[in-house]
Amino acid sequence: MNIYRNFRLLCLLVPLLLASCSSAPKQEEAPLLQDELAFPAEEDTLIEEEDTDELIEFPLPSEDLPVSSFGEVWGYLLAGRERDLTAGMPISDIGYFGATINYYGKLVDIPNPRNISRFNGRVHLVVTSNGNALTHFVLLPGSKERRELIADLIAATRNFDGLQIDFENVPLQDGPAFLSFLAELRAGLKDKMFTIALPARTKTTSENWYHYAAIKPLVDRILLMAYDEHWSGSKPGPVASMAWCKNVANYALQVIGEDKLIMGLPFYGRAWGNTTTSTAYVYSSIEKIRGENNVAEVRRENGIPTFDYQVPVSVKVYYEDDYSLAVRMDMYRSMGVNAVGFWRLGQETQAVWNLLKLEPLTK
Repeated sequence: MNIYRNFRLLCLLVPLLLASCSSAPKQEEAPLLQDELAFPAEEDTLIEEEDTDELIEFPLPSEDLPVSSFGEVWGYLLAGRERDLTAGMPISDIGYFGATINYYGKLVDIPNPRNISRFNGRVHLVVTSNGNALTHFVLLPGSKERRELIADLIAATRNFDGLQIDFENVPLQDGPAFLSFLAELRAGLKDKMFTIALPARTKTTSENWYHYAAIKPLVDRILLMAYDEHWSGSKPGPVASMAWCKNVANYALQVIGEDKLIMGLPFYGRAWGNTTTSTAYVYSSIEKIRGENNVAEVRRENGIPTFDYQVPVSVKVYYEDDYSLAVRMDMYRSMGVNAVGFWRLGQETQAVWNLLKLEPLTK
């Protein structure tokens, strides 16, 4: 807990910023108190994980797949791929991708919402920052770059219904700066919807600064990216296994609550090969490869030696279909999740739209 005591100076400032936001959307929580921000409540809410899928009931192949209803359905759309948004999709909110921050800390590549003017729901500008050094740079309190970025974000959002921040590499030491950054945006956005995309987890970690309890009062929604449980550099496995997703949702519902939570679902899959040959080699390693693969012929191209050889490759693939998506949505709904979001439109099986309804939910 000692790491959070360094946050006390920031905590004196955040309530003042929140208090100035008189026209912001109504928040369910009281303004943050100093001790609440310094010691996020989620630290005391560690949920015991379930390690198997045995507690999840799977439909039999002969059964009809369940149809799930949600009060909000978010679909993420890439600029330039507007054709992936089609009429009749049960979607309430579009997260419009393309905006990012360049090396100088400037907001660039803002998509034009008029390109999807046919959509009747809410459209949110999604802004990404994916590098640790860049994120640290734009979060520096008092810097010209941070001040101008906040002003540019507020100005760009005037043409949208809301803003979503997707900063996926916030260094641990920048936690206080990240909170104050969000608080300034909340104050400046006034009645615009303010949301954030955060990595999924099942317990508190110390790798990055994403404390759900501290962030929750500053935003209207938190979308948890409940995918990439296994990624390109990991061992093969599901992008989002059922047991892991259940643990993520269980933790999130207790720390964030159902009113602000959006559970993200993947539309994509991944493949892993047991052999990777695209790399650099020293001379001795290349000679070893020649010997192990019985390479007899070495040619020269403009004086440079080169040779070819073949190796068998075994590929493992995990992906999402209508069955896995239906089971996961049904599981979330049975747990009390009211909103889901999909990464991303254009990657899905079209059958998923027959398994999903958008309708007001009664508690």
